[in-house]
Amino acid sequence: MNKRVTLRDVAKFTGVHVSTVSRVLHGDDGRVSPATAIRIADAAKELGFHRDRWAASLRSGKTGVIGVLVPRITDIVLATVFEGIDAAAASAGYQAVVSGSWDDDEARAVRIRRFLGERVDGLIIGDARRTDPALVRLAADQVPFVLVSRASRGFPSVTGRDRFGGRLAAEHLIDIGCRRLAVVAGPDHASTSADRVAGFVATAKARGVPVDPRLVAPSSFDVAGGASAMARLLEVGRPDGVFAVNDFAAIGAMGTLRDHGIRVGRQVAVVGYNDIDVAAQLLVPLTSIRQPLRDMGARALHALLALLESGSTESARLAPELVVRATTGDFAPSAADRL
Repeated sequence: MNKRVTLRDVAKFTGVHVSTVSRVLHGDDGRVSPATAIRIADAAKELGFHRDRWAASLRSGKTGVIGVLVPRITDIVLATVFEGIDAAAASAGYQAVVSGSWDDDEARAVRIRRFLGERVDGLIIGDARRTDPALVRLAADQVPFVLVSRASRGFPSVTGRDRFGGRLAAEHLIDIGCRRLAVVAGPDHASTSADRVAGFVATAKARGVPVDPRLVAPSSFDVAGGASAMARLLEVGRPDGVFAVNDFAAIGAMGTLRDHGIRVGRQVAVVGYNDIDVAAQLLVPLTSIRQPLRDMGARALHALLALLESGSTESARLAPELVVRATTGDFAPSAADRL
């Protein structure tokens, strides 16, 4: 095994005092000439020096590590958000570490305790509840954190403008002629689903096409949840326009419609949310509300760094956009009636 390169090795190689090398390699090079700083950095790279993050934490009280909590690591939406967090963290000299909670309270508490036990500098939380006692406790313990994707009242967050996204979906379905609207609504504990549904329902009512409450079906954020919710909706009555608050749920709903012999895009229009990559590659490409997911993650990281530096930060709401594809682009009101 090769011997680990130390600050003293870099100092000996450059002929510079070890304290000067330490300042440069730990980012405190304001009192060092640019030429010397460059020479030290080049030498460290050549020798293979790697900063001992944990030893540094004993001196500074900081680890340079950010803990990120998501519902599922395999969730494409939150994985894309994490890519933005991770890239922004690396650019700022931090390391982002992610863990999944499965949206389970007990698992979530365990993972938060583990992060805090490992002395992360702060948390980015992507599985917040609309009413969330765990966040209240973190705030009371003065743990720095920022929410991403989902919001919870009173805490800093970086999310999409979810009510506006629901509005975009409602306006589009009504504009193409849909009059019997249904919603695959997601779980009520998540602000993403609650706000998207609220924006959709309010807009439909304002446009004179109110949504029958029986045609709003809670679901999970996955394909199975969307399929099950759509089956329940069909028991109430066939809609001609469906808004699913998540693309995976929309895909599940489309499968159920297909299994009932209903042509998606012609007889029933479907709009999803997030515009994941696969949405455009489906047999019937999915109309969806696109969000800037990587930017959302990067901005959450920057919001947390601002909180760590100054003790305060601001929430941000990023605008979504409608991307029209065949699940609504080919809708024909007359075809919807010929069943």
